[in-house]
Amino acid sequence: MPTNPTQRPPRSRGRTRETVVAALFAALLSASAWIVIPAGAVPVTLQVFIVLLAGLVLPVRLAGMAVASYLAVGAFGAPVFSGGGAGLAWIAGPTGGYLIGFLVAAILVALVSGFLGSRAPRVVADGTGVAIGVLAIYAVGWAQLTLVTGMGWGAAFVAGVAPFIALDVAKAVVAVGVASSLRRARVV
Repeated sequence: MPTNPTQRPPRSRGRTRETVVAALFAALLSASAWIVIPAGAVPVTLQVFIVLLAGLVLPVRLAGMAVASYLAVGAFGAPVFSGGGAGLAWIAGPTGGYLIGFLVAAILVALVSGFLGSRAPRVVADGTGVAIGVLAIYAVGWAQLTLVTGMGWGAAFVAGVAPFIALDVAKAVVAVGVASSLRRARVV
């Protein structure tokens, strides 16, 4: 442990902090899955909000690690998916594409908002990042919903994307606001 407060902490302390932060977001993502509003083929949860927030406030590696950890825990049987779902069958099922989309989205949001953050106003960078993240969730989820259920592309869009657009836009706007507040408070 450094005795001089201006010295950088040992590398292991930084790794520990990163692991704890990723685990915290994985836990938040798990908890957000339990808040479910039934809405047809794909339930409404707060997961999209947590995924977008993770991408906005964490570096790419940690955002990906947080969501990958969540997926791994659920794949191994912990009831962390919406409504207490768990297992590989859940990931391979009709709504599993949205779960996979969470990983893609967290990484893309972190990449886009990080890249644009030094080139554009922060709100533009974050807004672009969350828009791309939501589109990624929809693209992967919609594709898997279509393939697994045998629904046509149009029917799968109506069942698995259209009902969620307004809610996910609201979640994205709130995620940008919360990320901004966390940065101002120097929490992240």
